[in-house]
Amino acid sequence: MHNSIVFYGGNTPGKRYGNKNNSTFRHTMNLQYRDALPDDLPEIVAIYNTTIAGRMVTADTSPVTVESRLSWYNAHDPAHRPLWMISAGRQTVGWMSFQSFYGRPAYDATAEVSIYLAENARGKGFGKDVLQYAITVAPQYGIKTLLGFIFAHNAPSLKLFMGMGFEEWAHLPEIAILDGVERSLKILGYKIK
Repeated sequence: MHNSIVFYGGNTPGKRYGNKNNSTFRHTMNLQYRDALPDDLPEIVAIYNTTIAGRMVTADTSPVTVESRLSWYNAHDPAHRPLWMISAGRQTVGWMSFQSFYGRPAYDATAEVSIYLAENARGKGFGKDVLQYAITVAPQYGIKTLLGFIFAHNAPSLKLFMGMGFEEWAHLPEIAILDGVERSLKILGYKIK
């Protein structure tokens, strides 16, 4: 899974509280974050697959399967590169992950942040809250630099990231072909202070 975010904004992060099924929960004003469990993978994949048809968020061109995402899921480590489920009350809002940037030791303090929101959670102010949470907790995972890989035509995500202080660090012109249309990719970066 690749590209970085789907939508917009909300509140500021708070504190860690308790656990559920040995999976840590974290709380913001309206959202709860917990480490994803293997049983969450079908929901993670379902949310991800809802973004494919729009051709703005991911370079996948057809739905992915749970089986095809197992190695991706297993690459996440709650202590270093977490994958969280995000909920508001009892309803799943989406998921967020930190992924290593390049797989070489010198880049260990750099991670890509990916945020995918459920269809019914988009446009309701959650994206800003989730991205702020990512910025706030990143140092706990040894992360000093966050990256977002966003298609140049994904105006909502670019607006969100740039509104949160991310800057354009690279523009890769026409490197993806989606339905016969060449699309550019922007790499946005944020140095944790």
